[in-house]
Amino acid sequence: MGILYDYEDVVLIRQAEKPGDPAEITVNCPDKTGLGCDLCRIILQFGLSITRGDVSTDGKWCYILFWVVGKPNTRWNLLHKRLMEVCPSCSSASGISFYKPEFQQQPKPPDVFLLKFWCYHDRKGLLHDVTEVLCELELTIKRVKVSTAPDGRVMDLFFVTDTRNELHTKKRQEDTIHRLKAVLGDAMMSVEIELAGPEVTACSQGSSFLPPAITEEIFSLELPNERSNGSAASNSLSVTMDNSLSPSHTLIQIICQDHKGLIYDIMRTLKDYNIQTSYGRFSANAKGMCEADLLVRQVDGKKIVDPNKRNALSSRLRMELFRPLRVAVRSRGPDTELLVANPVELSGRGRPLVFYDITLALKLLNIQIFSVEIARHMIQDREWEVYRILLDEGDGFCVSRNKIEEGVRKKLMGWE
Repeated sequence: MGILYDYEDVVLIRQAEKPGDPAEITVNCPDKTGLGCDLCRIILQFGLSITRGDVSTDGKWCYILFWVVGKPNTRWNLLHKRLMEVCPSCSSASGISFYKPEFQQQPKPPDVFLLKFWCYHDRKGLLHDVTEVLCELELTIKRVKVSTAPDGRVMDLFFVTDTRNELHTKKRQEDTIHRLKAVLGDAMMSVEIELAGPEVTACSQGSSFLPPAITEEIFSLELPNERSNGSAASNSLSVTMDNSLSPSHTLIQIICQDHKGLIYDIMRTLKDYNIQTSYGRFSANAKGMCEADLLVRQVDGKKIVDPNKRNALSSRLRMELFRPLRVAVRSRGPDTELLVANPVELSGRGRPLVFYDITLALKLLNIQIFSVEIARHMIQDREWEVYRILLDEGDGFCVSRNKIEEGVRKKLMGWE
């Protein structure tokens, strides 16, 4: 019997009937490698949190149900469109191979544009306000270079890609400039948008060198149970794997403290290890704990029998759930530097809204930003997106480093 397929029913969103109730997102489509990760990334991009989820697939067709909560002003129609874009078409269902290497399906990389503007003066929260506008316009920030001149003027360089692929048009550029002028007001001197050539993009990379002190401090691979000062988060983290309950699948059971993007962190880790999730159930409770049960198998369709592979996957899951992002505040010469490291998927995508959350946390702490560098680094055979932010320690700066680190980490993890 053939599959009855209505393209309009690929993604269904039922909004909450009452304030505070979760909305429901249903995806029913052909499967593909990493589909769950891609869907979770988009949901996170829209500022939504998954409170519960059910995932099932036979390797060719999948059915996914997420219950999400988040912003009251969520653009549901746009979310629907973005989720639809990552779902395979029905025509691929008959011959789909779940394990088809993703690099064979990669589209052409999007064009990178340079958004450059000068402001007469800086103010607290200015960078976050600009970042918020760019996120609303669906412009993805790839690199940022911010510097403050001795006379107080500020130059901001944003290297962005456009989800809508329209930034090369005059109308899209005029709309972007109009939105920026509205938020910057009289502070803006000038603004320009241009296609960034290879030589310009190369100049945006920042220093390719990270001091050993930084790599030792924030890229440690210690697991929670190896830490002498175990935290509440590490003590409540459990990842177990069992091959006895299914003839064809490995059961992974996870119990951990909930955080923003938790399901995304699980799914991106499994995607990077090329592990298929045939069935999954996730739930978070009112006490801030999350439980997940997953039936998975390897690229060859078999369960994970090799103890070395099981240990490697278990260790990586524990690390990614205990420290999905790295945050540190340290001295950089006479200045104070905030460092945040964001792991990059093997597909080349980074976690969404990291810079948005960083700038929002600093705005709430009433801290100005002097300069920003964002660059990608290969560290311990993994690619990381590293944010190096020099803080403006002008008159009246009295926020302790511990408070800065705590405030940024809580915002990134959704614990505020």
